[in-house]
Amino acid sequence: MNKPWLDQYPAHVPAEIDMNEFGSIVDVIDKSCHDYQDKVAFVNFGAELTYKQIDKYSQAFGAYLQSLGLEKGDRVAIMMPNVLQYPIAVFGALRAGLVVVNTNPLYTARELKHQLKDSGAKAIVILENFASILETVIGDTNVEHVIKTSVGDLVGFPKGAIMNFVLRHVKKAVPSYQLTHAVPFMKALQIGSTQTLNRADLGHADLAFLQYTGGTTGVSKGAMLTHGNMVANMQQSSAWLGGQIKLGGEIIITALPLYHIFALTANCLVFLKFGGRNVLITNPRDMPGFVKELAKEKFTAITGVNTLFNGLLNTPGFSDLDFSPLTLSLGGGMAVQKAVADRWKAVTGNTLVEAYGLTETSPAACMNPMDIADYNGAIGLPISSTECRVIDEDGQVLGVDETGELCIRGPQVMKGYWQRPEETAKVLSEDGWLRTGDMAKMDAHGFFYIVDRKKDMILVSGFNVYPNEIEDVVAAHPGVVEVGAIGVPDEKSGEVVKIVVVRKDPALTTGEIDQHCRKELTGYKVPRYIEFVDELPKTNVGKILRRELRDLYGKPQSSE
Repeated sequence: MNKPWLDQYPAHVPAEIDMNEFGSIVDVIDKSCHDYQDKVAFVNFGAELTYKQIDKYSQAFGAYLQSLGLEKGDRVAIMMPNVLQYPIAVFGALRAGLVVVNTNPLYTARELKHQLKDSGAKAIVILENFASILETVIGDTNVEHVIKTSVGDLVGFPKGAIMNFVLRHVKKAVPSYQLTHAVPFMKALQIGSTQTLNRADLGHADLAFLQYTGGTTGVSKGAMLTHGNMVANMQQSSAWLGGQIKLGGEIIITALPLYHIFALTANCLVFLKFGGRNVLITNPRDMPGFVKELAKEKFTAITGVNTLFNGLLNTPGFSDLDFSPLTLSLGGGMAVQKAVADRWKAVTGNTLVEAYGLTETSPAACMNPMDIADYNGAIGLPISSTECRVIDEDGQVLGVDETGELCIRGPQVMKGYWQRPEETAKVLSEDGWLRTGDMAKMDAHGFFYIVDRKKDMILVSGFNVYPNEIEDVVAAHPGVVEVGAIGVPDEKSGEVVKIVVVRKDPALTTGEIDQHCRKELTGYKVPRYIEFVDELPKTNVGKILRRELRDLYGKPQSSE
């Protein structure tokens, strides 16, 4: 097929990657821990762990998991924000041949229960702040083993102990819970250090992650990402960035959550391969605190979503930082806005480079060249070993500047959705093309542009929110007849959720619906706006006309 983007490739980027350099993610972990053993791998709250320590701790943790009777292919849920325990738990699980189920710490009981049941996870590693949620659902899942940890466990004494005390007893950030058989993370490391890790026989086809996503519609599904998928994306990203990367000398700021596919691959794994120093930001919402952390590091790279970059730009003190070492600012997860990109360049002197990907593509699929001078509005060129095309509703490939659905094919495309062959068949063809659901076009130089997004999806600060889930929750309220959910513009989050409700009970208030939603939905999914109407626009078979719903009610306002 015609590949006009190949002529636009940066000189150092090969058209194809070498998939055979690493047989699994574990091979990458092994090599980096050996090559960079004396360099700092991860930093959090001022505490540092070298590659040698990461090697030692993750082997111990993997051995501990094996001592529980967990075998190759068993699933382990990891429910933590960005703390030092996260990479140890993930690398340990992968080294033991287990499949990591990344779990959002902000999940409600309903969301957590679904993911644990659907994945069949036998064990979970959880920050104690969220243990009370687990307690309410664990009896309805297959989880047999709980490893609990506290924020300060690896920060060192006395600072870590003080942090844990303050969180538990001063800030009351750890609700009481009863998980009598839960094993402390530090004890698990101690036990594992006396055992031998039996290295699992892993290849490209073996599962590495069940990364949950809404896909294009409906309930959250586990994208099956293999070791081959992840190795491919590491190799692709390395090839793309390689011309300006200093091995063993990069300092990457990781403010996006590592349980999200963007930071998992781009920050945790790619910069592990580079021997980078990874600065973990546990609470990026504390922007003044975030800026203070940035001031401590001569950081060379930062990733984020548009809202994060915008938040930093509007935080006092950020513009006073030393940006001279900064060579890579990478935006993804949601569209980068031109106004933000222009201001970022003006303040930092560094171009905010936009990339595009999906959970289903591990995630990177397109990226702008690193030497691009200014924001161009494009999601970039297909990265190495990746094909992109735009098709019409009949599946015919469209030409230059014609708008249709973006499709992607490459070694980073998922194996499919966990235990959902019908859902897999809807998006993944037999010859490997993934239908993204995003409307796009390609220009004459091969650069791709997103014209519109998945028809129904709402994108809140880079997180996918699907109307069906919101509607199911709201419709369960006894005072609601029916409901439609849409996204409306928001200066801070890009979009927020708005629901349009037909009441059964005329006395039903927006406050009652809000209270109901907060019990069932993670914060970013909770509707910001609620509007009451007499009826919803529908087709003749009763389906909600979402486009008409957006046209009629797409303003950010509520009503009583």
